[in-house]
Amino acid sequence: MDASKTVNKLLDDNNGVLRTIDAVKAGLPRTTLGKLVKSGRLERIAQGHYIRPDDMPDELYLLQQRSDKIIFSHETALFLHGMAERTPLNHTLTVPSSYKPSPSLSEGCKIYYIKPELYGLGRSTVMTKMEHEVIAYDIERTVCDILRSRNRIDSQAFAAALKNYASRKNQNWRKLGEYSEAFHVAKILRQYLEVLT
Repeated sequence: MDASKTVNKLLDDNNGVLRTIDAVKAGLPRTTLGKLVKSGRLERIAQGHYIRPDDMPDELYLLQQRSDKIIFSHETALFLHGMAERTPLNHTLTVPSSYKPSPSLSEGCKIYYIKPELYGLGRSTVMTKMEHEVIAYDIERTVCDILRSRNRIDSQAFAAALKNYASRKNQNWRKLGEYSEAFHVAKILRQYLEVLT
C-alpha cells in the first residue's frame, strides 16, 4: 500500500485525524507526513496531529486526543450537554491533582485539579457538535463543579446552568444529592434550588 492510501485509511479509521504515532505504527516514516504537509495534502493542526486540508477540525476532539487524563468539565461540559447559551472562550478541563499537563495544553485551557478519588465520579461519554465522542462529566457532576467553582465562573453562565438543570425533564435528583454530598456543596445546592423551584 502506498503512503497516500495508508494516510487516507488512517484518516478514515480515526475520525479524520491522523496522529504521528499511528502513522509510524502503520510503517510510514515521519518525513512522509512533512512532505504531505508541504505538498498541501495534509494540514498540521497540532503537534503530532494532521487532517485533510478541506476538513474542519473538531477542537474538543483534538484536545481529547492530547491526553487520556482530560475530562471536559465546568463551562465546556455545560456546552456539551446543551446547558450553556454560548461556546466557552477557553475550554475547561479537569485532571487528577497528580497529573501535570503539557504547557501547550495549559496555555489555551482553564484546568481544574481534583483528588484522584473524586476524579472519575460522573465521567461520561458525550458527542461533540461535529459528532465525535469525547469524555466529559455528566450533568449532575457538572452542576456540583460549577457550585464548587462559582467564584471563578461567569455569573450569567452559572445562573443559566442552574436554571436549565432545574427545568430539565431528565434530572437525576438522587445522583445530584450524592454528588453534592461528596463535594461538600449540598447546603449551597439546596439554597439555590429553593430559589429556582
